[in-house]
Amino acid sequence: MRPITIKAIKFHPISLPYVEPFRTSFGEEPFKAAVLVELTTEEGVTGWGEAAVETKPGYGPETMITALHILPHFVSTRLVGKTINHPTEIPAMIRAVRGNNHAKAGVEAAVWDAFAKANDMRLVELFESCLSEDHRSRGYATVGVSIGIRPTVEATVEIIQKRVDQGYKRIKLKIEPGWDVELAKGVRAAFPDVMLMLDANSAYTLADADHLKQLDAYNLLMIEQPLGHEDIYQHSLLQPQLQTPICLDESIKSADDLRLAIKVGACRILNLKPARVGGFTESLEIYKFCVEHEIPLWIGGMLETGVGRAGNTAFASLPGVTLPCDISATDRYFKQDISEPPFVLSPDSTLPVPEGPGIGVEVLSDRVEKAEADWQERDPFA
Repeated sequence: MRPITIKAIKFHPISLPYVEPFRTSFGEEPFKAAVLVELTTEEGVTGWGEAAVETKPGYGPETMITALHILPHFVSTRLVGKTINHPTEIPAMIRAVRGNNHAKAGVEAAVWDAFAKANDMRLVELFESCLSEDHRSRGYATVGVSIGIRPTVEATVEIIQKRVDQGYKRIKLKIEPGWDVELAKGVRAAFPDVMLMLDANSAYTLADADHLKQLDAYNLLMIEQPLGHEDIYQHSLLQPQLQTPICLDESIKSADDLRLAIKVGACRILNLKPARVGGFTESLEIYKFCVEHEIPLWIGGMLETGVGRAGNTAFASLPGVTLPCDISATDRYFKQDISEPPFVLSPDSTLPVPEGPGIGVEVLSDRVEKAEADWQERDPFA
């Protein structure tokens, strides 16, 4: 493959209003914040990535402010001027920058996009080239939808019906202490056959084990990250007490974390977010491990714009991704995204992988400028 030489990297802090606020156990997100990464090569190719960070250290420790410090001062300085023979070289080149996986994933994604375009490939084809021949993309990602915490069970049932009518066949509900068993009971009564899972975002402790056991009665696909956001050990004590599979999310930041979690029996399912593990290179290592050990795998999301959504959709189309993913259609989150074309849900609860080179979507400069101006108006630290 033809190498690329990185000429420049620009960072665009943006904010996009959501169609509706999104509430989890660690708070409400009224708008989407992110840092878009625009990488240009000496060969005249532009690659885009998305650092999926938030305004507050809720899901993880990174924020918009940390990313805007780390990316230009520590990450891009190690890459500008360098010739890249393959995107998988990037993690080693920025390894001296500890942590900051979401920020680093945004830059790595821009390299993957630019490299694929320089070689006249779709991003998914570049992923395929890193895997054996029996791991060719299906051409689509099977997806579900995530629903935030609502004021009542009735309101939750109403929005689930809306999503089911739109074609989503897997429903994920956010839970927290006091909003769990009765919610599962009410929703299961209204939708006895829907594929249903619950996401706790680390809201419980091991002392809640007996309470969480009650959820076994509701035929759940999984309970996601019930305990501490960095914990593996206590999840290994909880999983044997539950019939429902535990899915780990925040705890797994590398392939080695997953190896440990499986070794000690901390989970039976993995939610892989490329941003959380530092990008697509580590994601491919995790993917291979899951395939080898027959671990059910799905791709989670950080409510990304079309830039991040395109990369996640391509990855989620690989055959080792065996469960519906958190990559909903564009109109689930935004009235107007920063890229075209939008992601549209097919009747069979799938999203097609974009057809164009690289990530396959066009990032529109006027929309990026508008979203940057919106961030400047909202920025609480300006």
